[in-house]
Amino acid sequence: MLLLSLAIIALAVALIALAMIILFKSSYASELTSQLQQFKDSAEQINILRSEVQELRTGLLSIGKRVLEVEQQNEELTQQQAAQKYDDPDAKIYSRAVKMVELGADLEEVIRECELPRAEAELLFSLHKQKGA
Repeated sequence: MLLLSLAIIALAVALIALAMIILFKSSYASELTSQLQQFKDSAEQINILRSEVQELRTGLLSIGKRVLEVEQQNEELTQQQAAQKYDDPDAKIYSRAVKMVELGADLEEVIRECELPRAEAELLFSLHKQKGA
C-alpha cells in the first residue's frame, strides 16, 4: 500500500511537472513569436531607411554637381567682368577716380587728374561717402 501511495504521489508530481513544462513552453513560444515579429518589423524599417538614405545620397550628389556648375559659371562671369573692366578705357578712368577718392584726394584733384566732369566727380564723392557710412 505504501508503494502504491508513493507511486501515486510520484505520478502526481510528474503530472504537475509536465503541466509546468507545457505552460513554460507555451509562454516561451509566445515570447519567441513576439520577438520574431519585432525582428521582421525592424528588418522592414531598416530596408525603408536604407532606401531613404539612398535617395538622399542621390539628391545630394545632384545638388553637388549643380553647385559645381554654378561655381564654374560664377568664376567665368567674374573673369569676363574683370576682362571688361580692363578693356573699357572709361572704366579705367572711373576706377582710377574711385581709387583716388578712397585714398583721400580732393574734388578738384580728381577732376583734373581723371578729366571728369564736375557732376560725375561729385557723384563719385557722394557715393564714396554713402559707402563709408
